[in-house]
Amino acid sequence: MSRPRRDPRAEWAVSLVAGEGSRPRYDRTRRATGSGRPRRDPRAEREAQRIGGLARARYDLSQRGRSVGEAVTTPPRAAPAAEAPKTLLVEAPAFLVAVVPDAPGGRLSGHDRQVLGAARALAGREGAVAVIVEGACEGLGAAGADRMLRLERTEGYDPAARAARIEAALAGLGARHVLFPESLDGGDLARRVAVGLGEALFTNAEAVAAKGLVRPARGRRVEQSLAPPRLATVAPDAVADYAGPPREARALPFEDSAPPPPAKGILSATRIPADPATVPLSLAEFVVSAGNGLSDLDTFRQVVSALHATPGASRVLCDAGLMPRHAQVGASGTVLAATCYFALGISGAPQHLQGVAGCEHVVAVNTDLHAAMIERAGLAVVQDAQAVMPALLRLLAEEAAEATAREPAGEGTAP
Repeated sequence: MSRPRRDPRAEWAVSLVAGEGSRPRYDRTRRATGSGRPRRDPRAEREAQRIGGLARARYDLSQRGRSVGEAVTTPPRAAPAAEAPKTLLVEAPAFLVAVVPDAPGGRLSGHDRQVLGAARALAGREGAVAVIVEGACEGLGAAGADRMLRLERTEGYDPAARAARIEAALAGLGARHVLFPESLDGGDLARRVAVGLGEALFTNAEAVAAKGLVRPARGRRVEQSLAPPRLATVAPDAVADYAGPPREARALPFEDSAPPPPAKGILSATRIPADPATVPLSLAEFVVSAGNGLSDLDTFRQVVSALHATPGASRVLCDAGLMPRHAQVGASGTVLAATCYFALGISGAPQHLQGVAGCEHVVAVNTDLHAAMIERAGLAVVQDAQAVMPALLRLLAEEAAEATAREPAGEGTAP
């Protein structure tokens, strides 16, 4: 078989552009190769993929492999929508593992989520996890709860009445295991419930599995293990959170059959919050930090005071002597476990990101859209922190004025 003989001069003559001056110009997109396909122009194709209106070059890679004309006229294909995770249902569990979280303010704490993760390890595939909460609580299904038993919130501080209500709920639930967080409130409640039920309590468990629980003893020189008991408390930062698909968190009916509580032995109890400015960073719940992008530290301190937060700083400011060394956040300073971290003018060095890895919520303000702290944040403001701080103070002052104006009207209308 013979192939047709090419005529290069004829091919160049076809691609010649007329009227381009004395020097010949050729349109290479019209020049045919031996296979009959038009010759590609990579530069033109790349330019057709560019998204206009941006200072930094961005390209629509969905147009790759198309001709120049198609890249301009054909709209890019829509990305496939991500499927929502399916909720797991457990219709007839073989047994229940109950969890009594602290749930301050109607939301699970980090320690509560770890206890739910321990409960899921005990439940396995055959059991289900039931959470006993007072009032409304958010995020139970995502944390691994299959069932939810809601009690009415106890008025005031009455730990004896709360323990009696939990005992009544456990009697009706029939749970095989009951887990509490080893915290200030959770540990006290677990011991009161254990005394009321007349059962043993395995405290401060650091390893939880279906085979048994393990805790340190004798100054952490030895370990004590026990087959899964009925009542146990879980130490903080010992068990990982539940990381599977969301659960149903189905509400269970409950009739409060607890006997009337005895007269309160505590006449008055008031929680006195600590001054956020003096709370150590490792114990702080809300931390506001300044970075190298801030120059007005006086305004920064006003923002920290208005937000009732604990001040922090990046290593650059601490090395420069602008902030005390104990305020340094990061792997080379203090590793945080705060509920919220507010970063002002911090780009996000790797050591700093390690220090905020345990924070539940991160808010960042930075001028660089591609800063590492912006990528880490759940809420980001791409703006100069020097301009954001006065605006934030103004909004906080307006909110405080509105709250003060509503107080007199609310005193006379309260039922």
